[in-house]
This record gives sequence, C-alpha cells and structure tokens, in this order.
Amino acid sequence: MKKNQIKTVKGFNEVLPPESFRWRQVEDKFRNLLEGYGFAELRLALLEPTELFARSIGDETDIVEKEMYTFRDRSERSLTLRPEGTASVVRAFNQYSLGKLSEINKLYYSGPMFRYERPQKGRYRQFHQLGAEVFGEASFYQDAETLVMLAQLFHTLSIEGVNLHLNSLGCAACRPAYRDKLKSFLLERRSSLCGDCQRRIQENPLRALDCKNPACREAVLGAPQINHSLCDDCRAHFSGLCGLLDDVGLEYQVDSQLVRGLDYYTRTTFEFLAGDLGAQNAVAAGGRYDLLVEELGGKPTPAFGFAIGFERLMMLAGDKLAPSTSPFAALVPLGEAALRRLFPLHVSLNRNARVTTLGFQQKSLKSQLKKADKDGVMYALIVGPDELDQGIAICRNMRTKEQTQLSLNNLEEALRELYDEC
Repeated sequence: MKKNQIKTVKGFNEVLPPESFRWRQVEDKFRNLLEGYGFAELRLALLEPTELFARSIGDETDIVEKEMYTFRDRSERSLTLRPEGTASVVRAFNQYSLGKLSEINKLYYSGPMFRYERPQKGRYRQFHQLGAEVFGEASFYQDAETLVMLAQLFHTLSIEGVNLHLNSLGCAACRPAYRDKLKSFLLERRSSLCGDCQRRIQENPLRALDCKNPACREAVLGAPQINHSLCDDCRAHFSGLCGLLDDVGLEYQVDSQLVRGLDYYTRTTFEFLAGDLGAQNAVAAGGRYDLLVEELGGKPTPAFGFAIGFERLMMLAGDKLAPSTSPFAALVPLGEAALRRLFPLHVSLNRNARVTTLGFQQKSLKSQLKKADKDGVMYALIVGPDELDQGIAICRNMRTKEQTQLSLNNLEEALRELYDEC
C-alpha cells in the first residue's frame, strides 16, 4: 500500500529551480546596491522573545493580536517566529551596543518572516523580506536618500509603474492632538466601523485609517488629515523631504491616509505601490521610527528603514531576469572505460569554473545528447570504445550540430580554449 506523501505546511513558501536562480539575481542586485550606499549585512535570529514584538509593533495591531506564530519552549519561555524585521534589527542594535561602534549605523537584512494569515497571491505564511535600517541620522536627507535608493533598485530590476506614496505621522509633540480629533471623528461613525476598529478607537485610532475593510474605508472618508496638525518641526521635516525629492526628479504622491500597520512609525512613512499586484499592491514600505530604539531599552536614537516583500518583488521582476546559467559542456561517456577516462577531466574543469556535466549512468548516446540539449550546454564531448582506441573525442557543437575531433591527450586544453572563446 502506497504511503501518503508528507507535504509542506499550508502557506509556507518554498523556492525551486530555476526560480531560485532568479531570486539570487535579485538578492545580489539588492546587496550590491545597498553596499554601494554604505550598508552592511546583519543576519538575524529566526526566533525572538514574544515581548519584543508586543512592545514594538503594538498590542493593538493585527500582527500581534492574530498573526504571530507564538509558542512556549521547554523552559516555558514565550517565543515567536519573527513576523517582521525592524524590531529584530533594533533589538540587535541595542544588544550589541552598535551605537558605540559608529555614530551612524546602516544595516540591511534578508530572510523569511512568518505570519498566520490567509495565503493569497504574493502573500504567504512563510514569506521573505529584504530590508534596511539606518540608526543615528535624524535628517530628512536620510529619508530622501533611502527613497531614491529604493527607486534605483526598481530601475535596476527594470520594474516600471511603481509609485511612491508619502505621509508624515507627526511626533510625540503633535500626534496626541491629532489622535483626539480622529478619535472624535471615529466615535461619531462607530456603528459603521468593523469590530476591530471600534475596539481600537480609544487605544490606537490611527489603525482605522489602515483598515482594509470596505465599510471602514468608506467610513473614514473625510477624516481629519494629520498634515493639518503637524508641529513646525514635523512640517519642516516633511517639506524638506518633498523638496529634495523634487530636486532629483523622484515623483511621489502625498497620501494623508497612509499610516502603515505598525505602531512605531513617527514622521515620514511611505509605500511604493505597484498597480500590477491587485489589492495587495505595496511592494516596499517603511518610514521613520525615532522612538523605537529607546522603547526597546536603548539610548534615544533616530532611525529610518524599510522592508520589501520579496515574493511581490519577484512577481514584478521575474520575467525580466536572465535564465539560469547552463553548463558549458556535457561529457558523454559510452561505457565504463570512457566514464573512468573522463572523470578526472570533469573534476579538473569544474575546479577551474569551466562547468561540465558527466553522465554517470552511462545511458545511450541519444539519451545523453537529448539531456545535454535540454541543459542548454554549448558542446558535447562524446567518448566511446572506438574513440578510446583512436585517442580522440568527438566534439559536437550543440547549436550548429557540427562535429570535430579532438585529441584525448589535449582535451582539457582544447576545452579551455573553447570556453575562453565564448
């Protein structure tokens, strides 16, 4: 009786070849771009104390209330698979006292995140993010540089039609007054709001502006705009940012209802939206969070960062990427003696990055050539009993189908010359 196959957990995303090759191309372009801007890579822990996300993201957010993978280990500690990257980077910044090593710290990360939500196009329960954070720089020049860098990434990946939306959420000085105005507005429309938004009116009324429920989106039309309540410093910061983006020709749209789904943002918040992704169209998002480092136990430190949804990015970039690299040559042995003769050549060529394949299973000539053609190799080197007797190999150009003879004694040198000509 055939046993049932064990399959992945629903919503946990895996990346198979050749898609994994395209992922690596994007990761390499991301790393090269950010390192050119002075960022260094941070490799984060996968598990964190649950308290980290409750304190940073906020108890009233959907992520903490509904979406986190949280469990107790054998020591009865509450642990959570990270649902996002910023809180973990801030925890690492504080834990390792990175602020003492440099006045400005520019860090980037990549890897899987985990949220229990309904799997859909471009969104999985195990998903992947690219992200970056800058610590120690309060200037709107840093905000502008990061946004320009992200726009440059999309250009590098030949992605078009990505639009930047901007807003300012104010600061601890001016946001309380706005919260009170918004709270009064929402209380008047309480019956039109979903249960979650009704419950959050007192603790976090801004979350109603980020709710995706159609009834809530209708109810908040005409809500007070936070940019009418900004203090002079926040207004100057946002105006300075917009001026810099105008100077460099980066188009943007001021969106007064853009608040993001996390509690820690202050001042600048942004999203890069792509029309090709449907309702879940935010491909990159982030902003400034000048209070979070202190909230998580560090010294007061201004910070700015972003995260990119990798699966969504690949939906936009995938068909514009080069296919995976094919092996240069296929070594085609016909018989055990030929296989034994070709194995040292196979190893030597691969040691020197001239990639070859070798048919260990000694299938028929037709079968091996068919596989070589499928693999996209440029040359097939055929050696059988007759070729061994004559001291030659048949070199078949898989593009033109032309065949020539090469001496077995100089076969490695001849293949290196062919490789260098490509």
